[in-house]
Amino acid sequence: MAVIVISGQPGCGSSTTAKLLAKKLRLKHFSVGDYNKSHAGAKAKETDKSIAMWKIKGLKKFHINSDELAKTYAKKGNIVIDGKLAVRMLKGFDDLSVWLKAPRNVRAQRYAKRDNIPTTVAAKKLVKKERLERSNWLRIYGFDYFDQKNEADIVVDTAKKKPGMIVNLIIKRLKEQE
Repeated sequence: MAVIVISGQPGCGSSTTAKLLAKKLRLKHFSVGDYNKSHAGAKAKETDKSIAMWKIKGLKKFHINSDELAKTYAKKGNIVIDGKLAVRMLKGFDDLSVWLKAPRNVRAQRYAKRDNIPTTVAAKKLVKKERLERSNWLRIYGFDYFDQKNEADIVVDTAKKKPGMIVNLIIKRLKEQE
């Protein structure tokens, strides 16, 4: 009944890694971020959903409810869950927690490629998103979500690693814990 949680800095590859890991291990996958964005504002443009979800009415309740949903899925087992707060919020429900990180310039380059925008624009977008997430979650939950790197079972710098390599590192660590 494996439960693997993946968190990380914006643009470090947590969603990509989680999807690939779930597929490789034949586990279900739940993305807290995708869930939140899909419920944040149907009228928001796709590129604006990550910002739109911070402007919804009842923000604290909205996020607490999505965290509870992730716990419900974790209790059922056989799942990979990715979410910015997953390491902290799912502590005790997981078999392995993963924190992914990468230097800001690498993450900005990934945003630029994904969104087909100049790297300078992507860097500004990344800084804005980071600042917004960190300040809101500090206000809502009372902690800086980047501190989860100190709570995770494994921390992976994704800067020079392809998603498959990251998945293999996670699987190796999972087997070591068995």
